[in-house]
Amino acid sequence: MFSMKPKTQNLKPCIFDLDGVIVDTAKYHYLAWRKLANELGFEFTKEQNELFKGVSRKRCLEILLDIGKVEATQEQFDRWMVEKNEDYLSYIEDMDESEILPDVVKVLEYLKDKNTPLALGSASKNAKPILEKVKLLPYFDAIVDGTDVAKAKPDPEVFLIAAQKMDTRPENCIVFEDAVAGIQAANNAGMTSIGIGDAKTLSEADYVFKDFTEISVEFLNKLTNGAKSISTP
Repeated sequence: MFSMKPKTQNLKPCIFDLDGVIVDTAKYHYLAWRKLANELGFEFTKEQNELFKGVSRKRCLEILLDIGKVEATQEQFDRWMVEKNEDYLSYIEDMDESEILPDVVKVLEYLKDKNTPLALGSASKNAKPILEKVKLLPYFDAIVDGTDVAKAKPDPEVFLIAAQKMDTRPENCIVFEDAVAGIQAANNAGMTSIGIGDAKTLSEADYVFKDFTEISVEFLNKLTNGAKSISTP
């Protein structure tokens, strides 16, 4: 699939979300949120966890407390934020390359071989440690994570900062996202949006693929060379 030797030229930079696009850390977030919910006296389901995709930790806790009808002082809120993150960090401590989603490495290697500028744009404040654990940090020319932004997706801030770090205009960039809020953020930034996941859920994206195994080298070539419209299977 990725054996064709590409030509190097002025290529459109690519920005990747982390959770659900490069690695599946959603399961660890879920375990940590469920643990907190159980401690607060209510259940938290995987279906409810879907509400947390692409959402900041603060907003996730607000949603969780609303689900459980739990009121909190600011002191409690801040403590639970820390507790959830500590639990999450304990879950991801043993992450390795096996956590990388199918064909992500092949796509990153192919784009890197073409000298395509690559950035990470994630709401996660643990993005760098996770990339280090799965040995993907060297692929990226720029990292923008939860420590760099004040506004959560669908605000385009995270992607606009990534474009700035790569010294390019937003409309030149291509974003790979798995969350509705992330697709909306990419669209709000005027970037090309590639949804990774369910086509119906991510219907606002310019293109949607179940996962990276469905993305062909021909599509990547046309995409990064700036084709206006690309037919997909």
